Amino acid sequence: MNIALWVLQVLLGLFFVFHSFVMLRPSPGGMKYILEMPAGLRLFAGIAEGLAGLALVIPPLVRVLTWLTPLAAAGLVLLMLGAIVFHVQRREYPNVGFNAVLGLLAAVIAWGRFGPYPF
Repeated sequence: MNIALWVLQVLLGLFFVFHSFVMLRPSPGGMKYILEMPAGLRLFAGIAEGLAGLALVIPPLVRVLTWLTPLAAAGLVLLMLGAIVFHVQRREYPNVGFNAVLGLLAAVIAWGRFGPYPF
């Protein structure tokens, strides 16, 4: 299970760091919802996703402040709940499902690292 959690941490970490770059540097031909988000919300979400993505991998990798990893995963669960609300209001239902899956995967990491499989 430890290996599975590591794989999830790396994959989610890479995804959220990539998505934070997309949110912080939106391109005109990019995702429509990013261009239409309020600037403050986009900035908050981009920074939060990037930092959480880094915190999923770097602290346990260098064995410093490893308690940040489950907290980052829990924060991503909350961020995905907010993203679900955002996308439901805009009737972007495929994004709702994708955010639900990402939130569930982050919840698995938080459960595993807070509970039976700490570092």
